[in-house]
Amino acid sequence: MEHYHHDGCSCGCDHDHEEYTESKIEQAFGKYNLDLDDEKGRVQVERMLNECKKENDTVEVKKFLLNSVELTTLQTTDSEDSVLRFVEKVNQFDSKYPELGHVATVCVYPNFAKICHDTLENGEVEIACVSASFPSAQTFLEVKIAETAMAIHDGATEIDIVMPVGKFLSGDYEGVVEEIQEIKDVCGDKKLKVILETGALKTASNIKKASILAMYAGADYIKTSTGKMEPAATPEAAFVMCQAIKEYYDETGIQIGFKPAGGMKVVDDALNYYTIVKEVLGEKWLNNTMLRLGTSSLANKLLTDILGTETKFF
Repeated sequence: MEHYHHDGCSCGCDHDHEEYTESKIEQAFGKYNLDLDDEKGRVQVERMLNECKKENDTVEVKKFLLNSVELTTLQTTDSEDSVLRFVEKVNQFDSKYPELGHVATVCVYPNFAKICHDTLENGEVEIACVSASFPSAQTFLEVKIAETAMAIHDGATEIDIVMPVGKFLSGDYEGVVEEIQEIKDVCGDKKLKVILETGALKTASNIKKASILAMYAGADYIKTSTGKMEPAATPEAAFVMCQAIKEYYDETGIQIGFKPAGGMKVVDDALNYYTIVKEVLGEKWLNNTMLRLGTSSLANKLLTDILGTETKFF
């Protein structure tokens, strides 16, 4: 995969940027099927879930899904004390349920990265921070870059940003790619998740285009939603995104992760996404590096199903 950059970089890094031209974007789009029928996709997803989901409704799959959870707190009311309590629950989980492994990640606002870094005891649990003016992505690029750099400095090991949806919807695809690439430059070897905000994109074709742009721009994961607008994650959007990931992998050999987030209220929702990933992407994506679930409430419901008794641990 080539990464195309523009001149006049504002990321502060010492590297050359090659212009990502409209023609190169069109060349990239030309490699993928973008003529998608929304209703046909809905029917495909419905058939897939009807035929395949039942076999995945097992305790073992639910344990895997628990290990794929990005335990999230993104509230206006978050404070140092509340985040400390949040992290302490993750610390206690290992000793209380040693047979169940651990969640994949904690996900917090960037000003809480240091608290997580200083107090999280399990070194295998990643620290993800939303950044770059989450959830709207509406601020100066320099501010987005600074916020991301500060989060990483304070201990973030993964960064979640929102694609500039306004630029995408107005057809400024070059601007979308340039912005994502500059933030990825700041991330270095830290994983970057790009949120498409699929509820704002409306159509399957738009979701496919946005997926392709994000991946070509350097996303390590593509993510459905912020959870701050409706609709959030849907099986139909997930299906299109997973198709894009599969086609991109076939084209480039680069494996991109998938993260549904927002709107997962019950265990059955998580089983929907597991089934789609399994059927579209296959076993290579069925690990908690490639599949993540962004949720604040689902962990307890998964625990309840796994243990067979109502559990409110987190």
